[in-house]
Amino acid sequence: MVGKHLRVVEKAQKASRTLPKDAVIAEVSRHIRFNAAVLDTFDVKGCKPLHYDLLVLCAAIEFADRRWKRPATWRRTLNVTVPVIDLKAWQRPEVTKSLLSVLNHLTGDMWRFAFVQAKNLSPIGSRQMLLDFGTTKTFAVAYSDGLDSRAVSALSGDEDQALCIRVAGNRQSRKKGDSYFTRIPFKVDGYRSTESSFRSRGFQFAAITAIAAQLSNVERIVVPESGQGALGPVLLPLHNIYVDYRNHPTFFRKMERFIKALQGYRVWFEQPRLWSTKGQTLSAFLDLPGRTERELTGTRSCWQTRRVVNVDGRKQCGLCAACLLRRLSLHTAGINEAPDIYVVSDLAAPEVGKALSAISQKADWDIMVEYGSVGTRHLQHLADMAGLPADALRVHASQIATATGESHEETLKKLRTMLVTHAGEWRAFLSAQGEQSFLKSWLDGGRYGRFE
Repeated sequence: MVGKHLRVVEKAQKASRTLPKDAVIAEVSRHIRFNAAVLDTFDVKGCKPLHYDLLVLCAAIEFADRRWKRPATWRRTLNVTVPVIDLKAWQRPEVTKSLLSVLNHLTGDMWRFAFVQAKNLSPIGSRQMLLDFGTTKTFAVAYSDGLDSRAVSALSGDEDQALCIRVAGNRQSRKKGDSYFTRIPFKVDGYRSTESSFRSRGFQFAAITAIAAQLSNVERIVVPESGQGALGPVLLPLHNIYVDYRNHPTFFRKMERFIKALQGYRVWFEQPRLWSTKGQTLSAFLDLPGRTERELTGTRSCWQTRRVVNVDGRKQCGLCAACLLRRLSLHTAGINEAPDIYVVSDLAAPEVGKALSAISQKADWDIMVEYGSVGTRHLQHLADMAGLPADALRVHASQIATATGESHEETLKKLRTMLVTHAGEWRAFLSAQGEQSFLKSWLDGGRYGRFE
């Protein structure tokens, strides 16, 4: 069989001799390690075998996705064998079909799965720690330190009714309103990570959120992402890179079908801010009674994890696409942040070298210029789409309409309105930086400064 091969085995189990010579083995408890204490944070009536199987599958998918580097053509063929407790459920045609549909769409790869009977029927131990969570929850939301999740969880209903799920890779302090899954309950390691795209992260987060929703008898899962973040990566894919569907309605419809086929439980991934800009979402949050700017300025949006942000304590870089969208949106909502929270704080500087003066390492400097210039142009190109003729937007509107169930014309109208709003916000933000801002030189074709 062509492609890459991953075989997940149980603890102390020997791999089959019939495996291809180049197959990689991932052993549960060695390469895929579960943390029972984390599982206990959401274990209401005991994790069902099918839930555990899904967690093992998520870990196996992460292992394969990050283990093998993508070719120039992007697509890989990934063959994964996973031991499962509820084998009959995983062998149902509708489960296999919907699993392949969602993963192939999300990652751009060709996935193939083989499920085998697990011998250990209680791999996470016997735990019946009944927890009292008080108020009945009416919706779940994947909760992070970002602006959208903070604002949208409050906009979606009473906080006491929200099942706020933190799906982080590392341990984080519990914030107000947090519920189960204080972090991902497994860790994948013991391999050399050669691929950074990790598109399957979207599947992992959606699956874990769906498990917690079912355990709490919740059907609504609120996706916090606003319009620019949810639709922008699909409207403007990077050159030679597969379209990023992680927050797009087409992905969530496929994910819903998979969850229904596997668990027999219907969830709905709701996107209440799909047609709003992030700036509009933050403004709506501030209009709620008792809400303050401090609740938003205390969030974190930065993608950077390198040492570039570890300047006088961990800061946000201020220049990656996520930081630029954050700063644009806070400006739109009329919120002023303390400049010292960003490594690159002065966006009005006429030369990028002056703005990046706090960064001493050339490699970090180059990366920040690359991230910043690409992010700036992305936000500009998204604004430019507001002026495109209807025919240029119809293919996107048709795809979204099919996934949301709205009419094509209504979807096209909403898409246009969101893009026009973004364009106005972006122009105002650039104007606030002044005519000499290095951001404008990047939009004029420069990369390192006004006089490149």
